[in-house]
Amino acid sequence: MGEVHFNHFAQQLQMPDRNKGEMSRNLQPHSINEESQSSTLERVAEESLINEVLGRGLMEHGCPHYRRRCCIRAPCCNEIFGCHHCHYEAKNSINVGQNQRHDIPRQQVEQVICLLCGTEQEVRQMCINCGVCMGKYFCEVCKLYDDETSKKQYHCDGCGICRIGGRENFFHCYKCGCCYSILLKNSHPCVEGAMHHDCPICFEYLFESRNDVTVLPCGHTIHQKCLEEMREHYQYACPLCSKSVCDMSKVWEKFDVEIAATPMPEPYQNRMVQILCNDCGTKSEVQYHVVAQKCPNCKSYNTRQTRG
Repeated sequence: MGEVHFNHFAQQLQMPDRNKGEMSRNLQPHSINEESQSSTLERVAEESLINEVLGRGLMEHGCPHYRRRCCIRAPCCNEIFGCHHCHYEAKNSINVGQNQRHDIPRQQVEQVICLLCGTEQEVRQMCINCGVCMGKYFCEVCKLYDDETSKKQYHCDGCGICRIGGRENFFHCYKCGCCYSILLKNSHPCVEGAMHHDCPICFEYLFESRNDVTVLPCGHTIHQKCLEEMREHYQYACPLCSKSVCDMSKVWEKFDVEIAATPMPEPYQNRMVQILCNDCGTKSEVQYHVVAQKCPNCKSYNTRQTRG
């Protein structure tokens, strides 16, 4: 039986070319599939290794301002800092002499130091030595690195710096010179250079502030937290122009009741004074009252006495 089986197998090996072609065609797809699967596995393994290298130290390094895997060498003083905010805090402290204080030209940063291997190198996203990604978000213009991409960072060409919150949620107002929420696109009052000044409460430079900034009805800008602190202390007027920062109509109604219940002594009943309304800018002459003077134009009590 063994010999017969061998001869039969030998006959299969000596089959006509036509049958060989059919057999070859039947075997070929299996060979291609095996090669494709092998190639896919190799690619997946390679991608997994790359991701492992790039992701080493993710969210484990950084400074008080950013999670990142590098620090910067400041071109202005040649010192190493975690980020440009770290430089600002160190070089503009009250402990630093006035003539030594300075800001970092962030777009002129040329050297960064990898926090995983310590290699100093030109600005780039991937370390040239250990291959780690030094920041999942990387802006080559601002030299900004950040691993917390949940902030939805984006670079605004109009501002010239990176912002957070998602490009789709903001627009750049070229008159105000800054980015505002898309909700304010057709409703905010434009004030030239509105963000290019210090907060009137805490004096932090608003344009580069990392804290939330809000726009007042008058168009001036202020930190949201500072505005809330003003309200806690019953301050409802803009620190810059004195216009009301919110709808005060209900408060003015209470003033009406209070003034009606508090008649002035007879010597003051006919006393007239000139006032300027902080809300509408109208100048007028009204009857004096010790509580407040009401603007006859807009009915606001946010007025100041100018004469009388």
